[in-house]
Amino acid sequence: MLYPADFDSTKTYPALLYCQGGPQSAVSQFFSYRWNLALMAAHGYIVIAPNRRGLPGFGTEWNAQISKDYGGQNMKDYLSAVDDMKRESYIDSKHIGAVGASYGGFSVYWLAGNHDGRFAAFVAHAGIFNTDAQYLETEEMWFANWDLGGPFWDKSNAAAQRSFANSPHRFVDKWDTPILVTHGEYDFRILASQGMMAFNAAKLRGIPAEMLIFPDENHWILKPQNSVLWQRVFFRWLDRWLKPEAEQKP
Repeated sequence: MLYPADFDSTKTYPALLYCQGGPQSAVSQFFSYRWNLALMAAHGYIVIAPNRRGLPGFGTEWNAQISKDYGGQNMKDYLSAVDDMKRESYIDSKHIGAVGASYGGFSVYWLAGNHDGRFAAFVAHAGIFNTDAQYLETEEMWFANWDLGGPFWDKSNAAAQRSFANSPHRFVDKWDTPILVTHGEYDFRILASQGMMAFNAAKLRGIPAEMLIFPDENHWILKPQNSVLWQRVFFRWLDRWLKPEAEQKP
């Protein structure tokens, strides 16, 4: 948990669920032009950053559990973390967002179709939306085989079939929450077309959506001026949907 610097437990704050990428990367004291948890807290958000299944630091079994279980237990970990924090009087339970990149973007897309009203806004950067397409277009094919369990056409492979059945695009019929999609066109790990598909799906569903594409960025936002733009768009979107005072502005 990260709290605003002037945190007052007698007040209520909007919250953000931070979904880690990797998916086997640590939630730790890191600095990034994009995912700066302290900056999120400085903007008046309480940040919920769970050590879900699939993260290092809790043993190899915990770290490896996420492989071949995308959309499984780790998503339950996210939802239970949010449900637990909603019990706190200082959390504005009607104004909670979910944000993430890479596998964190996959998580946001998946949660968009499986959150049962828990979230009021989403932000996904460089996320996997269509796992079937991702399997064939990523430059990291060895990892797709390892983590997804194999190709989607192998009907005898139960692990692979479970992975692809949990692709976020299969739950678009349940999408009902505003979403911001960002991506870099030099991203060969997860192609920008994944973000474009997600944005189009939201628009076709009639859901408020915005898309920000960086023609000169890869899987990360590395250039300082692009980072400034990314942060401005990120907080403008979240403030619009998660801060009641912002909702009243024309």
